[in-house]
Amino acid sequence: MSHIIIDESRCKSCFICVGTCPKGLIKKSERMSTLGDNYVEFIDPKEECLGCAMCATRCPDMAIISVEKDVKK
Repeated sequence: MSHIIIDESRCKSCFICVGTCPKGLIKKSERMSTLGDNYVEFIDPKEECLGCAMCATRCPDMAIISVEKDVKK
């Protein structure tokens, strides 16, 4: 199962990553920052994340700090 880690302190809620994820696994969160912006969250209930890192590559604030890609043997 691949997954990402989002650093909420760096996220400026531009939501570019939301539109970039080919599986639609990054969504606008109900939680809000102290500035009143919604965070983004990674939701992968069916373990579909490809580990492609497209979200991290497109993030202008480098808020996606880790992309873990599982290698199946």
